[in-house]
Amino acid sequence: MSADLFCRSLLAGDSLAQTVIGLSGRLQAGSYSSISSADGAFLEVLPLIVRDEIVGWFPDSLQWLVSSLITIVAILAVFGLFFAFTTIAERKLLSRVQNRLGPNRAGLPFWKNGPRLWGLTQPFADAVKALTKEDIVPATADKLLHFLAPVTVVAFSLLGYAVLPYGRHMIPVDLDAAVLYFFAAGAATELAIFMAGWSSRNKYSLLAAMRALAQLISYELPLILSVVPVILIVGTLSTQQIVEAQGGWFLGFLPQWHVFTPWGFAGFLIFLVAALAESNRSPFDLPEAESELIAGHLTEYSGFKYALFFMAEYFGLFALSGLGITIFLGGWQAPFPFLEFIPSYLWFMGKLILMVVFFIWIRGTLLRLRIDQLTRLAWQLLVPLALINVANAAFWTLTAHVSPVMDIARWPISAAIIFVPFLVIARRLNKGRAPRTYRYAS
Repeated sequence: MSADLFCRSLLAGDSLAQTVIGLSGRLQAGSYSSISSADGAFLEVLPLIVRDEIVGWFPDSLQWLVSSLITIVAILAVFGLFFAFTTIAERKLLSRVQNRLGPNRAGLPFWKNGPRLWGLTQPFADAVKALTKEDIVPATADKLLHFLAPVTVVAFSLLGYAVLPYGRHMIPVDLDAAVLYFFAAGAATELAIFMAGWSSRNKYSLLAAMRALAQLISYELPLILSVVPVILIVGTLSTQQIVEAQGGWFLGFLPQWHVFTPWGFAGFLIFLVAALAESNRSPFDLPEAESELIAGHLTEYSGFKYALFFMAEYFGLFALSGLGITIFLGGWQAPFPFLEFIPSYLWFMGKLILMVVFFIWIRGTLLRLRIDQLTRLAWQLLVPLALINVANAAFWTLTAHVSPVMDIARWPISAAIIFVPFLVIARRLNKGRAPRTYRYAS
């Protein structure tokens, strides 16, 4: 819907319509001419109009600071609420998988017999509980590093949000090397995890931190290599340009997302497995294996510090999901041409919700791996396949537009380049190890 049509539809006389018409008038007056000329969709630029309206209340010398603060507050508010409702959704879905009810008692505060709201206020009750619990620090712990570790891990997990394109005109910082920045910022969380284990002065915490580092470093390589084919094909490290490169339609209705190519599909699967391991999600949740390492590097943490680690894990999961959407799933692009009237940022959030639900489903379905299985999967399967997929992307690029026959033949050839090595390596991976004989159980 264009700005003019939207304004005419609101000519009913209420105050909301007058306000929006006023904002739309500014849009037509040229304040946002560069944006409106791109697509003319009013809802598409409405968040930017509201932001610029607020920024206009301040002096010119402070507008850059206010604009940056609004962007930061918006990201924290949206993903903070998304984190809260993801925790309740995860508990509800897991309880459904395990044939139980899940949290359904939390209602409104200070209203004893009020409505239960299906337990949707449970995350806020959990937040109050975490804030009011006693913070216990071991007597021999390094107090400074013990405090800095949870703060650092949350800060580094939020840095990646700066370069994710949430909509057609909504990217906080459009860096030329955005993908490189994202992985550099994400890798710093490993330092915070080791800080937590070392500063606790607990052998279980230290062992768990070292094991967590081994896992994170092992899966950092396939995670980065899975993205390299996209960078080779598109020729840029800018996340916004990668999304724009996936625009357009094949045969007029099929999206040209990278996941719908043989090399893109293989890269997306490798990215998914590595992202599960990087975010410590099941079946790769070994750093917090309760039966082996009590609670891992979190053993000596309680109260709000423990909640910060919990929050950072989800923020890291959301950031990796956002990057996967940007690289392989078209980013903010609509799946079909007739759905392009829906604002692009809603498509990004819809895809993000589907990715998170997929990760929850994986947690409720698969069992935890052993540490030897985990490292063998990374170094003997994912890394070789990711390297082969880089060569596969090179083949895809060099054979484009050679001849009409080759344009069709490169699809099965590209699929075979990645599928045949997968079969060979997977068979060698389990050779001599399966089926496992349980010597101590009948």
